[in-house]
Amino acid sequence: MLHPDPLHPLRPFLKNYVWEHGHIGTRYLNCATGEISFDDGKKSRFAAEKYLYIPLDKNATDDPQATGPSIQDAALARFLRAAQLGKPEEAGSAAEVKRAVHDCVDLAIFSAYQHDALQAVDHYTQEAMFDDEIRAAVVSDIRKVYGPMRDQLALYDFTVLHGLPTPLLFSDTPFIDWRIRVKPAMPFVSLPLGPYALLVGTPSGRTSRAAPVAWKTAVSMGALKDHNRLMVERARLWIVATSDDQLVSIQNRFKKDDA
Repeated sequence: MLHPDPLHPLRPFLKNYVWEHGHIGTRYLNCATGEISFDDGKKSRFAAEKYLYIPLDKNATDDPQATGPSIQDAALARFLRAAQLGKPEEAGSAAEVKRAVHDCVDLAIFSAYQHDALQAVDHYTQEAMFDDEIRAAVVSDIRKVYGPMRDQLALYDFTVLHGLPTPLLFSDTPFIDWRIRVKPAMPFVSLPLGPYALLVGTPSGRTSRAAPVAWKTAVSMGALKDHNRLMVERARLWIVATSDDQLVSIQNRFKKDDA
């Protein structure tokens, strides 16, 4: 019996990076080797790392068999395509767009805590603990940090910046928290939706109900000009781009010296 390829949680975003000019596929850099490759087709097979899912609601029942947050795939795909094309009228209803942004944030945080979760597993595995105790400890650690973050972002105002003048890089850790990643800190978070579309969240000051998602054409990167640099700094496994030139320009950071 054939089993379908496991879907990587970030594959919905990676679809916007598929190159379809004569040769269909995705250009990516392997962070472990510095090698630039072209992944044929639309499946993003290079993005094959295992994800560890932890529900962040503090009262949620933990199911070790769960593979990820509940996502409305069709609505998310429509939203991401509309963002990349700069056509908000094709993104769905206001409610559908709001849910799609919610799904984007959940997937962003899901990817953000992977490194911490895997490190926690390694740490607790060294202790005299049973598997269920290790799992419970990891869940507790991740919820303490990322649960409040998710609650905070649920009240942020989100804007889709589209038509960006510079194509964005995308990595296995695409979520950027500008509140802690730059100095002086800037009060927003971001997630690439495609090479020319960026989701930006800013504090609203409200205590309930986020505002409708805004759409804006971006004529410059402005305060977000360091986006690609920050994306490269946090990448651990792979980086995706729309051209080889973009990847060549960062390749030396990842190339391994010959022994």
